[in-house]
This record gives sequence, C-alpha cells and structure tokens, in this order.
Amino acid sequence: MLRPSTQRYSVTRPLYSEDTFEDEHAKVYRKHKRLLDHFIQYFTCTSERAKNAAVSLLPIIGWMKIYSIKDWLLNDIVSGVSTGLVAVLQGLAFSLLASISTWYGLYAAFFPVIMYFFLGTSRHISVGSFPILSLMVGAVVTRLVPDEGPPANITAFEGLTKDEQRILVSASLTFLVGLFQLGMGLLQVGFIVMYLSDTLISGFTTAAAVHILVSQLKFVLGLTVPGFSGPLSIIYTLESVFTQITSTNIHDLVTSIVVMVTVLGIKEINDRFKSKLPVPIPIEVIMTVIACGISYAFNFSENHGVDVVGKIPNTFESPIAPSLQLFQMTAVEAFPIAIVGFAVAFAVAKVYSVKHDYIIDGNQELIAFGASNIFGGAFKSLVASTALSRSAVQESTGGKTQIAGLLSAIIVLVVILGIGFLLEPLPKSLLGAVVIVNLKGMLMQVVTVPYLWKKDRPDCIVWVGTCLAAIFLGLDLGLAVGLGLELLTVVFRTQTFALASFSVFLNLLQIYEPEGVKIFRIPSPIFFANIDFFRDKLKDAVGFNPLRILRKRNKAVKKIKKMIKKGELTLTSSEEEGNMEDLDKPTDYSDLPIQVNWNTELPANIRVPPVNIHSLILDFSAVSFLDISALKGLKVALKEFIRVNVDVYIVGCDPYIIEKLRNCKFFDDEIKTSIFFLTIHDAMLFIHENKLNLVTFSFNSTQWKMIELYEMKEKHM
Repeated sequence: MLRPSTQRYSVTRPLYSEDTFEDEHAKVYRKHKRLLDHFIQYFTCTSERAKNAAVSLLPIIGWMKIYSIKDWLLNDIVSGVSTGLVAVLQGLAFSLLASISTWYGLYAAFFPVIMYFFLGTSRHISVGSFPILSLMVGAVVTRLVPDEGPPANITAFEGLTKDEQRILVSASLTFLVGLFQLGMGLLQVGFIVMYLSDTLISGFTTAAAVHILVSQLKFVLGLTVPGFSGPLSIIYTLESVFTQITSTNIHDLVTSIVVMVTVLGIKEINDRFKSKLPVPIPIEVIMTVIACGISYAFNFSENHGVDVVGKIPNTFESPIAPSLQLFQMTAVEAFPIAIVGFAVAFAVAKVYSVKHDYIIDGNQELIAFGASNIFGGAFKSLVASTALSRSAVQESTGGKTQIAGLLSAIIVLVVILGIGFLLEPLPKSLLGAVVIVNLKGMLMQVVTVPYLWKKDRPDCIVWVGTCLAAIFLGLDLGLAVGLGLELLTVVFRTQTFALASFSVFLNLLQIYEPEGVKIFRIPSPIFFANIDFFRDKLKDAVGFNPLRILRKRNKAVKKIKKMIKKGELTLTSSEEEGNMEDLDKPTDYSDLPIQVNWNTELPANIRVPPVNIHSLILDFSAVSFLDISALKGLKVALKEFIRVNVDVYIVGCDPYIIEKLRNCKFFDDEIKTSIFFLTIHDAMLFIHENKLNLVTFSFNSTQWKMIELYEMKEKHM
C-alpha cells in the first residue's frame, strides 16, 4: 500500500520568461515524416516485406507452422463436432429472421466458413449467421418482396416465384455487404469500429433483441403475421399479433414454453458448473432431436396444423449472379449491415485473442469477411458474421484453431447432403423458442441503464437514444441516430472542458527519466474512440506487454511449485497452459518457500522476459474527461501493470475525474486512491524515497527546475 510522503521539497530558480527560457534551454523537436517518405516506405518492396504480406493475406500460413497435432487436433475435433451441431440448429433458426426458406441458413454455416479458414486471423470465432444481421436482411427482403401485395419492380424478378425472389434479394444483399467489407479492408479502414462505443453497441443490440423477440412471436404462437419494414414496423407487427391472439396454436405454444424453460434451466447449469463439465450440455440439440421425434410420431403438421421446417434439398443449389439493380436499391441498408457484422465479429475475436495471447488484424478481418460474404452470396448464403453463443461453444469445448471451424462446416455438409431429411418434421416454434432463449444476454443489458444514469449521463443518453431509435425507426436508422448522439456527446464534453484540456508540452521530461521509471503523457481526453490506441501506445512506450509477462510468470510459479513438491531439478520441454483465466490473475506466491527475482536467471529451462521498469507515471494534466468505455479499459490496463510489480502513479488529474472514478467503483484492493499525485515532481520524489534500493536519481538542480517549470505551465494553461 502506498503511503504519502511526509517530506517537503523546495526549488529555487530564476524568473523565466518564454524568451529567456528558450535562450537557456533548447527545445526538443521530433522529426516528422513527409508524405513522400510515407509513400516511398509503403511502396518499397523487400523479400521480408513480401513474406510478411503473404502471411498477412493468408494467416493460415502463420498458425499452421506452429500447429501441434498431438496437443491440438483432438481438441479441434471435439470442438468442431460440438460447434457444427449448434451451427445447424442456429442456421435453421436464424433463417426465419431473414424471411427465407430455412435451409439457406445452413449455407451460411458452410460457404463463408471455408473462405474464413484461409483468410481469417481469429482462431476461435465461429463464422456463420448472426440473428441481428439476419433480422436486418429480413427487413430488406420484406420491403422488396412483401408477404402481401406485389414485389418491387425489378427486372431480375421476372419468371421467379416469391421464394426465389426473396432468395435473390438475400443473396445479392450478402454479395454487396461482402463488397463493402472487402473494399474497406483493402483501404485499411478497420479503425472505423473504434467509433462504435460499447455503450452504443449495447443499446443497439438490445433494440435488435427486442425486434427479434417480436418477430418470433408468430412462430411461438403459430400465427400468420405479414412482414413489415420501415419505421414503426414493430408497432404494426405487435398490432397484427394481438389482433390474432385468439387463433393461437396451443401445440406451438406448449412446445415453445417447454423448450424455453428447459433450455434456460440447462444453460444456467452449464454456466454454474462450467469448470466441472468437460463440455457444455448441448441442450438445444437434444431438444431438437426430441421435438423431431415427437412431431414425426404424432404428425404435428397434418393433425395439429403445426408449421414445420419441411422439405430440405439434399444437394447444393447452383450459384447465381447478383442483381445490379438490387445493388442500387439495397446499398443504403447494406453498408450498416457490413459495419455491424464486422464490429460484432471483431469484438468477439478481440476477446479471444487477448485471452489466448495472439494478435488479430482488423483490416485483414474485413478482407476475410468480405471475401466470405462474396463467396457465400454467390451460393445464396445469408450474411455471415459470428454468433456469440456459437463462438463460446467453439472456444469452451477446447477449440485451438479454425480447423475446428472447418470441421463444423463438414458437419453442416453432412446434414445438407445426407441427413437433412431427419429435420423435416422439426416445428418452427422450436426454432423460434431457441432464438428467443439466446436473446437473454442481449435483453439483460437493459440493467446497465440505471448505472449509466448515475455515473455517466451522456453515455446513458447515447444508450437510451440508440435503443429507442432502433426500436421505433428501424435498426439502420437507429444506428445512424446512435452515431449522431455519440458524436454530440464528444463535442459536448470537449466544449465543456475545453479550457482544462488545452496545454503545451515541452517534451523535456523524456530526457530526464531516471532508470526504472517511465513517464507517459496523455495529450487528450480518453474515450471510446481512443482507449485501445492509448493502451497500445502505452505498451509500446514501456517496451513490453504486461499481460503476457503476467501469464508467463504465473506459468513459471506453477512449474517451480511442482518442481519443489516433486523434488525435481529439471523440467520437461512441454508447457502446461492451465486455465487462461487463472493466468490473468495476480501471481500466487503462497506455498512457495523461496522469493522469485524475475530479473535474474530462473532455474531449469524457465524463461520469463524481464521487466525493466518499476514505476510508471501517467500524466493526466491534459485529460479533461473519461467515458465509461475508457474507464473500463484504463482499469484493466492499470491492473496489468500492477500485477507485474510495476507501481503506477497518476499525476495532474482533474478532481472531477477522480470523483467520477470513485462513483464508478474504480478503486479496489489493487487500485487505490493513493496512486494519485498533484505533480510529476511529487511522484518523482515519492519514488525516490520509496525506491532507494532500486534507483538513484541523478537530476541536477537545473533539471528539477525544468520539471517544475513544465508543471507550472501545465497548471496555468
């Protein structure tokens, strides 16, 4: 625990004007590259750059070189089979949201997966249909080919049935989404997802979950409800449902209730006992098998009027060319679908890349999903992204690479070509119930609204505004409204604190950093759009990734304990991965009779990269505000450094920010209020007092004066 210093300091210096100070001390200028320098560097080709480009465009080359058949293949097989079974069920269910025949949802779990296997950088996400995207596609489909009335005047519709027209719309839209994503990837604009804050995404996905819930009521109740699109479509749908509520099919309703209660109960068991269960109980698959059997035995379709999946072709349909006329009529909807699909997939991929310690490339992910959707669109697939629940199955069942995804595609292939007929008696009410159950996580996000209202009202306005706009105006317009509100809140906060955020940086302190101390200045507010950039630059400044260091230390401690327990002097060459979540926790030195010095040579073949600093000073004098997304990211970043024994100090922080951190429960047993100091000078002296055995300050009086002058300028700007 840090204790405030009881010492005082006094610095006597001459009175400086700007001119006299510049005469005595030369200002340090950083060399900036010209546009021509960047152009030359970009187009300079070497053998190393060519090799890196090949690996970047085909990430499979990178992870295939390190693939361990002995350690990984069995895990990938188990994961692939489990994920494939879930993908079949979700493919059938999510196709209902798109208002197309159910078997086309299976195509989304096959064709895009093949392309992503070669081009994707994530090893753990499960590529396929996603309910929100399917719903957005369904809105376009029902707008151009409504349930009642004539379709849009499109030349390509001539001679096609209503179902074929809808498939053409869906396939062309998927193709266009792929073109948008591929174009953005080639233009290197993967950073665009930074402008979708956690708050906006939370509000948007909650609204999408409400739309999905309402759209599935007709299957759960066994009603015939026409599709509506555009603003207030959810109101019209609810009106149609309640108008026909007396015509509810009791068999569909009972089936849905039984499925929802059972699946929710088993999922709760899976969550509570996930550490004890080798694999999650595949309750959706089990209920599907039972429902198919009961429906077939009692002939639900004919005897009780239950709507079932029906005929599933046991072959792939011929590829089709997209309609250019449809491109023109769906471009406005295709772009937000492309953004949302990529944002969701990238967010999930980033979670797993951090957990399993590898790097993903946002621009390459855009290229991968763009190519996947172009390929899938040509074969009448739905728009592909990733489903959170399906990706969780792939990762939790031990999947190591996209070989698990490839095997899941093979399972889908077997269903399409071999055993699809077994799913023909499956009630659509079961698919609707499965979709609704999987909305639980998104719908529960509404509980964050009271928290946001108390802690960060601008973020709360973004959440509520985005959610309500997406519910009543539609998902595409709702996303646009959310982006507008988000930009307005940034402008509001910046204007409100403009005076406090203006500052001049003399760039002097970098010269006088004592050994073992790193000073890092943040020159702007920290919010959703730059928090990831801030964390990346902080790691670059200190020269190491603290999370990787922490994991290696925890592995090393486990090995040392094992050696001491067994009396072994050497270790085997293979490493025990252990539970990745445990490796992210503070190092447990209990039951370890020795003290580990991580900067010296460790026993046997244990190697942990050294940490060459003991103190990190973050200068917050130019930080005028933090939003909720930044607060979460900052807390994670500070804990990563603290857990590798790097003391973090924050200086020059606005009292408003400190009060907000208190209100948002930022402080805990690891991050304490005592890490805040008024100035860099105070933090330096505190480090000097408490780290005498680690560092000797060699500042002369002039250098201390320059530091104090810098701080005085900061306070008066």
